[in-house]
Amino acid sequence: MSEEPKAYERVVSDPLVLRALAHPIRQQLLGLVGREGTITGAEAARQLDISQALASHHLRQLAKYGFVKPAEAGDHRARPWQVTSTSTYLRPEVAEGREASDVLQRMALERAVQEFINWQQRRAELGNDWVEPTDIANGLLYLTAAELAELRAGLDALIEPLVARRRIGQHADRPPDAEPVSFLFLAIPIPRTEHGG
Repeated sequence: MSEEPKAYERVVSDPLVLRALAHPIRQQLLGLVGREGTITGAEAARQLDISQALASHHLRQLAKYGFVKPAEAGDHRARPWQVTSTSTYLRPEVAEGREASDVLQRMALERAVQEFINWQQRRAELGNDWVEPTDIANGLLYLTAAELAELRAGLDALIEPLVARRRIGQHADRPPDAEPVSFLFLAIPIPRTEHGG
């Protein structure tokens, strides 16, 4: 990620905000609002199979911490919501924030595992062109922290133009054959072997 966030990016470091975000329903709602562009509490409740009161409560909490905001309503009766940013980066500055960030990261990993299992069950629906690019690539590199940061920055630089070109929730900007693709960058330093390998 570049030093200065783009208009559609948000950097979160406040432990209180991180804790507010670390709730499974809020994570689901935030993802749904982003993907739909705008959505009412009633529509979100139906799609997530939760009560409208519960969806509305968590949407208000997301709004309180600046993750969603009211969107224009066509008929002035509905109260749709929209996201305030489409990319969120966690940058906790204190231990309390690190704990909330760790919870959010575990939630993201659990969601990614479930999404991958679901994809394996339905991948025939999209055809063979989608199979190879979605296979898991697994490898081992010996990197310094600076080299890993450089790798991450390079991946961000590859993704950035696609994010800017096809913003989440802006359906008209996408080609008809574009699919929502969830991705997760995961780099884990592992313990060395007995002989330093």
